[in-house]
Formats: sequence, C-alpha cells, structure tokens
Amino acid sequence: MSRRYAYRCATPRSSLTSIKELATCIDRLRIAQWQLLHELGPMASTPLPAEPHANAISANELAALVEAARALQRTAGAGATQRLLRGKQYGLLTGIGVAEGDDAALFDRAAAELGAQVAHIRPGLTELSSVQDLQQTAHMLGRLYDVVVCEGMAPSLVERLRVEAGVPVYDRITSPNHPIAKAAELLGPAAAVQDNRRFVLQALLLLKATM
Repeated sequence: MSRRYAYRCATPRSSLTSIKELATCIDRLRIAQWQLLHELGPMASTPLPAEPHANAISANELAALVEAARALQRTAGAGATQRLLRGKQYGLLTGIGVAEGDDAALFDRAAAELGAQVAHIRPGLTELSSVQDLQQTAHMLGRLYDVVVCEGMAPSLVERLRVEAGVPVYDRITSPNHPIAKAAELLGPAAAVQDNRRFVLQALLLLKATM
C-alpha cells in the first residue's frame, strides 16, 4: 500500500478540554477509517454498522474505538470530562428473570458522565410474544429513546426489536465478553479494567452520536 493513514489524533496528550476538540478527534478517526476501507476495497472489513449486532469487530473499528477511548481517558484524568451527550436518552432493557448487576451500573455511569440519561426497563417480552406486542413495544421505545441497550435477552428477540424500533439497538455491549471489550484491553494497565471498559463504552456512544 503506497499511502499511510494515521489514526492518532493531533491533540495534546494532556487532555481534550472542549467539545470541539473531541468532536474533531472523532471526525479524524472516521475519515481515516473511511480512507483505509476505500483503498483496501473488497479486502477491507465491513464498516461499523449503524445498528451494531455482529459478533466481530475489524482492526479498523478497533483502532477507532481505542483512539477515542484514549482521548476520553486523558480528559477524565485531567478532570475535564465534557457532557457531550447532554439531552440524549437511553433505554436499558433487561430480560425476564435477569438481575441487573455491575454491567448495568457500568453503563449508567458511562452515559451519566457524558450527560445522558438512562431509563431501566423490563418490557416483559419473550420469543413467544405476539408480533403486535413486540411492534408496539419497539415503536414506543423508538419514540422515547435515542438508543436502546438490551441485556439478558434472546438474540432473536433483540433482532426483532432492532428491525421495528427505528433507533440503534445494542445487544450486550456492556458484557466483558463482547468484542468491543478488546478495546479496553488495549488501553493498557494505567487505569482499572472497569474504568477502561467505561471509556470504551463512552467512545462507542460518542462515535455513534456523530453519525
């Protein structure tokens, strides 16, 4: 390959102290990712979908998440976290019989630190729910929330919600076994594992909010 694209943003290592700087960082990451995918053509991995449900993540996607998470990590370290998701509403859906635990708390904190609000919902849906019940629930969720996050729900049910909701629907993104957790490992040991996972979640939410 004749050309090289840098994923590292031209921002100071101390901190990102404004919304504009972090937005510029995210924009550069997205442009670099697009350029790589354009040059590689059919050899490239599929870009991160607007409604992520695949169980794989490409090297390009991983690089974008890691770089944005590092920017957030530096900002938090300097005590300059910005409320970049102010006004955003997230719905956290939990399956029947599933207890909310540390993963739900992690998402709550990740979203709240950036100014978003999280509603905890138990929709009472199962794979046996009628089409009408599922459609009504999905449409209501789409009207109330910018993003829906599902925990402990059957993948087929999550997919049906995704089709009907009209907003991004995430499946188990807070789980340490989700592919995006790899980005947290790449942030290094400077911070606690839970902190790194939180920065990656925030990076994902911010990247999606700019699309």
